[in-house]
Amino acid sequence: MKTYRILIVDDEPDLREILRFNLMAAGYDCEEAENADEALTKDIASFDLLLLDVMMPGMTGFEMAKVLSDNPETAGIPIIFLTALDAEAHKLTGFELGADDYVAKPFSVRELQARIKAVLARSTQKEENVPNVIAFEGLQMEFSEKRVIVDKEQVTFTPIEFALLWMLITHKDKVLSRHELLKLVWPKGVVVTERTVDVNITRIRKKIGPYANHIVTRSGFGYAFR
Repeated sequence: MKTYRILIVDDEPDLREILRFNLMAAGYDCEEAENADEALTKDIASFDLLLLDVMMPGMTGFEMAKVLSDNPETAGIPIIFLTALDAEAHKLTGFELGADDYVAKPFSVRELQARIKAVLARSTQKEENVPNVIAFEGLQMEFSEKRVIVDKEQVTFTPIEFALLWMLITHKDKVLSRHELLKLVWPKGVVVTERTVDVNITRIRKKIGPYANHIVTRSGFGYAFR
């Protein structure tokens, strides 16, 4: 059975120690970093998930997430933000940067472990009868590698963007409401507005360039890939 590697990035040493002790006891392989600068010196691509504090000295967690999302080698790594910032605007920022979940401090270790398990399951799950590669003209998506190719060029997608486009293409010609997309793509228990879907659709359209017009908007309903 695969041992998942988790990087804990937080400027609170006591919290890092508690998390590392409990996660290793649960069977995970963990490393720590006290800030984003230290974390970026590590082989980020070797980790299966990041626990990333938002408010840290120097580079914030949001800024680090942006750095990772701009790099094709690290763009697909799941991120769970750990933060005392519980406002909806901060959550929206996190999910726009591709976060897979958002846990407000203080939290219980058991809750965090459950969320980690759910995120890792989503990131590695491959449903039966789902093809590994889907393509539409020069637009290609590779499920196992979480890779998007646009006219033979790889384009960097966040995990949320990838899941959203995958959902639209695999339900081609079906209009999916914003509410449906939130339930299908975003983590359970996460409360974000339907505007979050619109923001991600806008970014996806920019990234797929000549195929953007195939994502159509049905005013008052949602989106479809035609």
